[in-house]
Amino acid sequence: MKVDVVLGLQWGDEGKGKIVDVLTPGYDVIARFQGGPNAGHTLEFNEIKHVLHSIPSGIFHENQVNIIGNGVVIDPVIFKKEADSIYKLGVDLKKKLLISRKAHLILPSHRILDAASEVAKGITKIGSTLKGIGPTYMDKTGRNGLRVGDILLPDFKERYNRLKQKHKDLLRIYDYSYNIEEQEEQWFAGIEEMRGYIIVDSEYEMNRFLKEGRKILAEGAQGTMLDIDFGSYPYVTSSNTISAGACTGLGIAPGTLGEIFGVFKAYCTRVGSGPFPTELLNETGTNLREKGHEYGATTGRPRRCGWLDLVALKYSIMINGVTQLLMTKADVLSDFDSIRICTGYKTKNAVIDILPYEMEEIEGPEYISMKGWKNIADITTKEQIPVELRDYIRFIEKETGLPVTMVSLGPDRRQIIRF
Repeated sequence: MKVDVVLGLQWGDEGKGKIVDVLTPGYDVIARFQGGPNAGHTLEFNEIKHVLHSIPSGIFHENQVNIIGNGVVIDPVIFKKEADSIYKLGVDLKKKLLISRKAHLILPSHRILDAASEVAKGITKIGSTLKGIGPTYMDKTGRNGLRVGDILLPDFKERYNRLKQKHKDLLRIYDYSYNIEEQEEQWFAGIEEMRGYIIVDSEYEMNRFLKEGRKILAEGAQGTMLDIDFGSYPYVTSSNTISAGACTGLGIAPGTLGEIFGVFKAYCTRVGSGPFPTELLNETGTNLREKGHEYGATTGRPRRCGWLDLVALKYSIMINGVTQLLMTKADVLSDFDSIRICTGYKTKNAVIDILPYEMEEIEGPEYISMKGWKNIADITTKEQIPVELRDYIRFIEKETGLPVTMVSLGPDRRQIIRF
């Protein structure tokens, strides 16, 4: 068997959670491979909206195993709140959720370091979610971090105190007021909650599932354009959001990867700072934001909105080895008389169709225009799709060389058209 992967091809918020939820019935195991509570994967069904931050998006299905992989960073406070809300819906998490022993823990002091660092950057801030993600990954690569497996060791409190003191020493360089201790009661309550779960060497579990022929779906967070290596650096996240991240974030070999499902919105959005070539700082951008309810599921911040960027999309397809495209929020573009697609970037000397190292070289997007379509939220079959949307899809398929195999027409898990 192979491990199929769902990941985002833009700047995050592409609707990956819904896609994983829709695909889950075809799989035995759902495994989250990177990121942390900076993710907000939104699912809607039975008239209820669910936002998941650390727990995989397959958790509401009956028979699937869900795994938080070693590449994920976990805040015990947020994890406990998330778990409590899921328990209230009658889901027995402790039977269905496995947590990697090697996943790293976000400490209260990581969150404080994140906030202090962002304040110190001033106008050059990257737009962090302030969840402590960056400092936690820094401790991971600096070989100082605490991992989930440490919470079962007799000297865990001493390990915690050593890392906390290190952070206090670092905070001396900032002019920032804080109180770590007032956050610790909730944090240690979260640790107690986590001790009640099945904690595993997830790399062994994943490879055992593969040998048993179990069908596995790997779930990514954020998006390709936020990848620490290949995104719009330095305005990126702190992990590898691309398909290769599934290997390092779950302990599986590259040869085990199967289908790579690339999720993208019918337009583009971005939260926080950083380059965004097709951003619309006008009424059209505002209309996209309001029609698409484009506010961060984790932070509540308004998202920047713009037309679809094919240059960035093709780059993401190349980096990930995408095999199928899945388009979300096609309904948001309903009722626009004309829709634009970016096919190149204007620079001082030419129009280019690749991402430049310095995004500041881009003077503006090169667009083509296409005819818009009317409201499609109630469509239930592919035969009902209007010709204008068909043309939009076919143009994307022609430009990327890949099939669009799924189109989402609304937030509910039922609002999906398969091709």
